[in-house]
Amino acid sequence: MTKRSLGDLPRAALDGRRALVRVDFNVPLRDGRVTDTTRLRAAAPTIAYLRDAGARVVLLSHLDRPRGPDPALSLRHVVRELERVLGTPVEFLPDPATGAAATRHLPRGGVALVENTRFWPGEEANDPAFAALLAALGDFYVNDAFGSAHRAHASTVAIARLLKPAVAGFLMERELRHLGALLAEPARPFVAVLGGAKVSSKIGVLRALLARVDELLVGGAMATTFLVARGLSVGGSLVEQDAVEVAQALLAQAGAKLVLPRGVVVAPSLARAAERREVPVERIPADCAVFDIDTATRRDFRARIVAAKTVFWNGPMGVFETPPFDGGTRAVAEALAEASAGGAVTVVGGGESAAAVAGLEDRLTHVSTGGGAALEFLEGKPLPGVAALDDA
Repeated sequence: MTKRSLGDLPRAALDGRRALVRVDFNVPLRDGRVTDTTRLRAAAPTIAYLRDAGARVVLLSHLDRPRGPDPALSLRHVVRELERVLGTPVEFLPDPATGAAATRHLPRGGVALVENTRFWPGEEANDPAFAALLAALGDFYVNDAFGSAHRAHASTVAIARLLKPAVAGFLMERELRHLGALLAEPARPFVAVLGGAKVSSKIGVLRALLARVDELLVGGAMATTFLVARGLSVGGSLVEQDAVEVAQALLAQAGAKLVLPRGVVVAPSLARAAERREVPVERIPADCAVFDIDTATRRDFRARIVAAKTVFWNGPMGVFETPPFDGGTRAVAEALAEASAGGAVTVVGGGESAAAVAGLEDRLTHVSTGGGAALEFLEGKPLPGVAALDDA
């Protein structure tokens, strides 16, 4: 189903109008400062287009998971960095209930940021009354928050039924185009790489991808659950015992299509990284745990990735946040960049994988801003935030 985009609206009709834009500014903070501006920069093209057209831009976002108002999770902390990214002052609106007058007094091309939508219980309840409060802040609605599109909240769903037109922003449009291409007619060979901790959280996408890809490469703690399903011992590694049966069924269904690590990096603990060593998967010591894929697996995965015409990746290959156990994840990131240089379509599915390709974004086809949303989209689930927008 194709959705109307911001580019479909007559540019002249934007002049002087209040554009209520749902963005994804769920950014990491440390001591009240933004430590990663990726999501701010991702929203910038839509905001810049609206400003250039003379619209008054009012931004909505959530930040983290507060239980009511929490000064540490206020979007006020984002204002300074957002001003740097946009190159313009940003007015902060602490309460949507009293913000409507301020939005009308914004200059043409002016920008305002509303407080964290999750400070109000009506947001996550998808409450029409709270959505009406938000809708009073704008004249039309733009959803550019793909990372929140799988949540049926007031600022992503209920509001789109109240404020018309309700269209996709440029980031949302780009996400749907690139992820949609993976489901439509991907160039082959099509290789998917999945990592991370849990098989259980990715059962749906594993099944969906197995039906579409030519090879599915599995790393991370997910792989240890599959190794146990194959009857191997994995020492003290993280294993989802409840998912072993599912893993066995997936292995039987996939056959040679599902590719597991040949060897792994083990250590007695994360704190004893100096004692790490590489071992074949058949010889994982009982007193060690798996923390990464080994050199042989990195070479094997690289060879399969660079031979592909389409690659999708989600999830680290090891304990990526604790060097030196980030080596396998970085190797996959470099392999994707190499595949891109060879003409492949390479799509990274947000989350920790997006962090792993920091600095390589320009060498890849698309880096999604939504890990959970990307996986649900590829699983074939409808995304409420997308479904609520106007059809083209």
